[in-house]
Amino acid sequence: MRFLWLLAALLQGCVYVPRTATAYDERCNAHYREMTLQPYQIAQFAGSCNHRDCAYLLAALGAVTAASVVVSGSIVVAGNVVYWFEKQGHCVANA
Repeated sequence: MRFLWLLAALLQGCVYVPRTATAYDERCNAHYREMTLQPYQIAQFAGSCNHRDCAYLLAALGAVTAASVVVSGSIVVAGNVVYWFEKQGHCVANA
């Protein structure tokens, strides 16, 4: 029973997702894309729990949030490297 409650609680909380936006560089006269991390709240935690259960729940939610930051952060870094090379190519082509 506790496992199911904990599993349901893990589906709630906050995660970080990569977001792509388009920007304009006046110096290069080109549009380019860039990625950022955006926090996304899935749902709010509402319920009662015992002291020990709350500690386990908070630790699990922290682990889920940390894992989403690591995975999404890696995607953002890799995407921005690719977009940076793409932007440099547009700058050279427009020069």
